[in-house]
Amino acid sequence: MTTAAEGARLQLPALMQRVALTQESLIRAALAVAAALVCTAVLIALSGKDPVIAYLALFSGAFGSIDRVAFALNKATPYLLAGIGIALCFRAKIINIGGEGQIAIGGLGATWAALALPVAHPTAAIALALAAAMAGGALWAGVATIIHLSRRVHEVLVTLLLNFIALLIIGEALHGSLGEVGAGFPQSPLLPATAWLPKLWPRTPLHIGFAIAVVAAVGAYVLLWRTTFGFAIRVAGASRPAALYAGLSVPSITITVMLLAGALAGLAGGVEVLGVHYRLIEGFSYGFGFNAVAIALLGALQPLALIPAALFLGFLEAGALAMQRQVGVPSSLVAVIEGLTMLFILAAMASAERKPQ
Repeated sequence: MTTAAEGARLQLPALMQRVALTQESLIRAALAVAAALVCTAVLIALSGKDPVIAYLALFSGAFGSIDRVAFALNKATPYLLAGIGIALCFRAKIINIGGEGQIAIGGLGATWAALALPVAHPTAAIALALAAAMAGGALWAGVATIIHLSRRVHEVLVTLLLNFIALLIIGEALHGSLGEVGAGFPQSPLLPATAWLPKLWPRTPLHIGFAIAVVAAVGAYVLLWRTTFGFAIRVAGASRPAALYAGLSVPSITITVMLLAGALAGLAGGVEVLGVHYRLIEGFSYGFGFNAVAIALLGALQPLALIPAALFLGFLEAGALAMQRQVGVPSSLVAVIEGLTMLFILAAMASAERKPQ
């Protein structure tokens, strides 16, 4: 009978390997970010601006005050939540590009629950709204999965096209019965205060959704590396023939992972609605899903590495407006930094795969 000490000794090599993989992912991401910042600095210099001054303005815009830090953390929250689900899908070799639509439907679900099912107790109201958000996101991901499995349509095409349908549904709802009468912009009425997410940091805009996202990342790590289903995800992603030979059901894995990713994306939409806007606004999720893909790649599909990846993007976007305001550098250069970072990350991942074992 194996003692606890012997069991820990047997698990140590696997744990050390996972730590090494996470460290390698973080080093690769850091090098990619540094290369992207250098390339962007060249572009800033070519535009006639001082890159040092521009980056100092960006840094002060992101870290210059407690409110700016809280704003950046709120920006990172939906990216992290949706990015976790997308990373799990990519781990199983399922290319889910539908985060945008799943986030939007999640926001719609949270709004509907908060307005149509008012609950006086704040904890119950928030739990109900977030559950509706997760159900909405999972439902939308489930639609994509059914089409993919039953009609043999590639998941990239299905999830991408369903993004547009989801955004049209949001627009139709806000121009209809869910819209606020007399508002100059398509939006829902203000949600009941009992459904607002409580503040994580007093007297700042930072809400409890950030803590939920961090817990979700830790949970995804445990799921991926400590459970039988996580092992099935990794086997299916590494080799579909091996998964079939081992008796694993690839369709079942696909359905489960997609529903989980959709629920996390829906939760991201609910957190954004309940913690930032306090109402559903048309276009609130624009770019969120694709930024989540960037987070998943930047974190090299390692759940814990997604936390610094999401923080990087959140603080980067938070400082962009200050850079534009103080130096005159277009904030669109943030998209350039993101794109170059992804390019370098993908190049590094491709070179790592070609490296002899």
